[in-house]
Amino acid sequence: MNSDQLEGKWKQVKGKFKQKYGDLTDNDLTYSEGKFDEFLGRLQEKTGKRKEQLKEEIDNL
Repeated sequence: MNSDQLEGKWKQVKGKFKQKYGDLTDNDLTYSEGKFDEFLGRLQEKTGKRKEQLKEEIDNL
């Protein structure tokens, strides 16, 4: 999965959350996206793997 595909999936998830939980703001979702990026950074640091490798592993789960 490349970064464009991941971004597209993220936008779909954000849209679904906005539909289900109308009181969520873009700030709430941006915060969550930032936390995910932080999580990937920590995984990179611990495993030494590239971000793309980790995203692929997560996608395969």
